[in-house]
Amino acid sequence: MEKKTSEERIREAYIDHVLTHNQKPVSVYAFMKKLRLSESVFYRHYPSFEALEAGIWDEIFGSTLAAVTASPEFASFSARDKTLTLFYSFTEAMKPNRSFIRYSFKDSPRFPGEVRVLRKVRESFRLFCENVIGQGLESGELSKRKYLDQRYKDALWLQFIFIIRFWVNDTSPEFEKTDEAIEKGVQLTFDLMGHSPLDNLVEYGKFLFRNAKFAYEGAK
Repeated sequence: MEKKTSEERIREAYIDHVLTHNQKPVSVYAFMKKLRLSESVFYRHYPSFEALEAGIWDEIFGSTLAAVTASPEFASFSARDKTLTLFYSFTEAMKPNRSFIRYSFKDSPRFPGEVRVLRKVRESFRLFCENVIGQGLESGELSKRKYLDQRYKDALWLQFIFIIRFWVNDTSPEFEKTDEAIEKGVQLTFDLMGHSPLDNLVEYGKFLFRNAKFAYEGAK
């Protein structure tokens, strides 16, 4: 059996502690003493317990993203389907860690930008979104809107946080309500980012402005 690294031992021991005691260890020193490791070993990997929690989240998300993008058919997916695949896969990856996820997320503020345990995940997620959105804009799946299209990744991040919060509180069998929330939420988000009747209205307004003289001449 392969020997676990000190980082793996720290993560597993931390998860076990918070789920057993429903709180963080009183100190890094006391925590590492139980592992029979020096305090310096902890700081070799993490500056704090909060950073450790963020690292656990990042590991779950990073592993999910790596598995999803490694799939041979993933490259052929539309921007919408790539996003749906990631969202579905991440909720599956959270299942074996549900107790920890619920513990770690329970005190998160309602404003998504301030979910500190997800700060590392957000970096990886934004890179994913930039690639997906770039693909969507290039293919025409998403609408190019001056200034507004730069906020598309923020819309997807808000949707991502919403899904995590929804899943944490979901009590339906096999989390089927979360699957429905992903389907409806991501579809709506992409519909709003895609070409819509509003775009047609704006384009028509621009056309009328550029060609106003013809409209006025025709009315005489």
